[in-house]
Amino acid sequence: MSYRDFTIRDLKQRFGLQIGEERDLFSELSSIEVSPALTETLAETVPLALAISTEKARSELIIAPVLLEARRRADRRVGFFSGIDFSVDPQRGLNGVCDFLLSRSPEQLSIEAPVIAVVEAKNEDMRAGIGQCLAEMLAARVFNEKDGRGEEMIYGAVTTGNTWRFLRLKNDEAQVDRAEYYINEVGRILGILKAMLDGTAG
Repeated sequence: MSYRDFTIRDLKQRFGLQIGEERDLFSELSSIEVSPALTETLAETVPLALAISTEKARSELIIAPVLLEARRRADRRVGFFSGIDFSVDPQRGLNGVCDFLLSRSPEQLSIEAPVIAVVEAKNEDMRAGIGQCLAEMLAARVFNEKDGRGEEMIYGAVTTGNTWRFLRLKNDEAQVDRAEYYINEVGRILGILKAMLDGTAG
């Protein structure tokens, strides 16, 4: 079993995860101004990625530029990992490759204290993406606990590139934001990602 095989039901049954989805978690966070560089990039890449309509195109042309901008807004003090193996507890199925991980350390040679797991919604299936993302967030929690950082909040995002949905996890309680955000409001998306990286997202 790997991250992408988990359903929400699996996570509840196997890990005792409690999941809520009735709240707007990040609606009070402010939008931030989008840099001219990202505005120019997305003006070209979003229509192209949506026209190509493959996971690879959305990943390279939309998701990665947004995450890199969030990293820049965090003064590059976070690690950025793409397509990296993050096998934390294979016996419990917490293994596999993560689409993207952002960690609370600028180190790139190894992952330190993951804070955000970002999952591409395969075939634009957000529900399946949420199951995978929650599994990766659980793995990040286990990883942090082994490193003596068990109390840290773990965040997640599931995205098609065009649509973004955010999550948070502390201990065995996960919250899935009921709001969806769209790439045409990228300032809101960046504001949420920056607050997660700063540890001010609640």
